[in-house]
Amino acid sequence: MAESWATLGIDLLVEPTGPGLRRGLTDALREAVRSGRLAPGTRLPSSRALAADLGIARNTVADAYADLVAEGWLTARQGSGTRVVEREVVPPSGTAPHPRALTRPAYDLRPGSPDLASFPRAEWLKAARRGLTAAPYQALGYGDPRGRPELRAALAGYLSRARGVRADPERIVVCAGFAHGLKLLGTVLRARGARTVAVESYGLDVHRRILTASGLHTTPLPFDRLGTDPGGLADAEAVLLTPAHQFPMGVPLHRDRRTAVADWARRTGGLVLEDDYDGEFRYDRQPVGALQGLDPDRVVYLGTASKSLAPGLRLAWMVLPPGLAEEAAAAKGGVDPCGVLDQLTLAEFLTSGAYDRHVRATRLRYRRRRDALVAAVAARAPEARVTGIAAGLHVLLRLPPGTEQSVVQAAHWRGLALHGLARYTHPDAPAEPVDALVVGYGTPPDHAWSGALDALCAVLPG
Repeated sequence: MAESWATLGIDLLVEPTGPGLRRGLTDALREAVRSGRLAPGTRLPSSRALAADLGIARNTVADAYADLVAEGWLTARQGSGTRVVEREVVPPSGTAPHPRALTRPAYDLRPGSPDLASFPRAEWLKAARRGLTAAPYQALGYGDPRGRPELRAALAGYLSRARGVRADPERIVVCAGFAHGLKLLGTVLRARGARTVAVESYGLDVHRRILTASGLHTTPLPFDRLGTDPGGLADAEAVLLTPAHQFPMGVPLHRDRRTAVADWARRTGGLVLEDDYDGEFRYDRQPVGALQGLDPDRVVYLGTASKSLAPGLRLAWMVLPPGLAEEAAAAKGGVDPCGVLDQLTLAEFLTSGAYDRHVRATRLRYRRRRDALVAAVAARAPEARVTGIAAGLHVLLRLPPGTEQSVVQAAHWRGLALHGLARYTHPDAPAEPVDALVVGYGTPPDHAWSGALDALCAVLPG
């Protein structure tokens, strides 16, 4: 019986209740279908397999199935087995509708995500097959907490060539997204005795919360037309920056300030955390090289596949100064939380040139979208103004003073998901509030782009 239970059929959790096995099993199966626990179309185990699982006679299960077929809950056809009938599941009274059914927008112009419809599925599958075929069987074990050596070697070559990063595979740590990497760095900084991390006046609040949860205080730096001003770094042990394309203001860090940040780190022993979240996407010229190239001993470079490929991959990487890689790997707990198969696939994707081809194709698509957005705003909403360099997956759209909240509310009423700049402003930012929208043009698929652009222009003043 133990062997039969382990090898037969499809698993189904069902507990017969009430008097009599047949009636109890029938009632339990009927309730599972009625409640939606067994979804329409679900295939049930054969009567033989379920009888073996429950330790009852096969005829009892067959009779229960027959009763439910007669009642219309199940259907049985030769060759396709016994299945739940395709029918609408009515939730119990008092059950609230699923929140996504109420809040899903018609158009989404929130920043932070690429066009997921353009994910290179065919090339990714080819890379997955090649990567898995070439991998030694030991690759499927727990492995090095820094990540698969194939991926770290591929990243070192790519980052050196494309981003000017001075990368050694031994000093690269793969992590499950940028947020995971930042959490690891927060743990390392706190263990080293750090108390304060300087951050930009404008940025993602989730990053500030991660640092705060690590026991670190965040203090905002001033911002002006040259980008973030590093003059306020005196009391900080580390600083988090987006120097290539400031999020969300959309400007690069001025070259003099890049030098000043590196000088501060060397002089004080501070650490620079460089978030290069969309460094590949520059449209008007060659991308600015990574800040890490100025001082690899004091700058931690953080990159991610979330913007170039898809956030659902949960793959990011850190290039760390000597000595810090071991501490970051130890902070992971000695186990790599990133899936081995995706790491092997990305390594093959990078070394085969498929990644470069994909980035070039999407760079062209996003450039056209940005150009269309700039032209549409200039023609149809002259009171709004696009600012920032031609780069990344978002623009900052300046609005007349006092209009940000009303525009965001009007967009919500029209089914357009849109974020205002206030959402990304540090509560202690040393500057007067600015009315603006942070418009993400990467998110909509191609077929929805023109509709999203029309919806945006319809809510803008002027």
